[in-house]
Amino acid sequence: MEESILKSTKKILGVDPKYSVFDLDIITHINTFFSTLNQLGLGPINGFMIEDDTAVWADFINDNMKINSVKTYIFLRTRLVFDPPATSYVISALERQVQELEFRLNVTRETTDWVDPDPVVIINE
Repeated sequence: MEESILKSTKKILGVDPKYSVFDLDIITHINTFFSTLNQLGLGPINGFMIEDDTAVWADFINDNMKINSVKTYIFLRTRLVFDPPATSYVISALERQVQELEFRLNVTRETTDWVDPDPVVIINE
């Protein structure tokens, strides 16, 4: 599998990886969805972005294969914004897949990096 985030996303979108006319558009969308993943608590603490085709999936995923589905998430979200399907049925199906991936990725994060939202505070007097 292509490891470059940009090249693999372009391939899934049906854009020749050597064709660079849409790179700015695709990179912008990819970075938007990396920001969304960061808000879900996934990826590097300070966020993640790509600038060209040198960033690879391992840069974001590291060795955590439990979040490997971020690839599909990025592909689907980018497709919906960059090249949305012509029919509402396909759009709805893709949106449901996106929602399921967000849920599953969030559950995966919570099982490994869960933080109590209401911690018990002990005050020593």
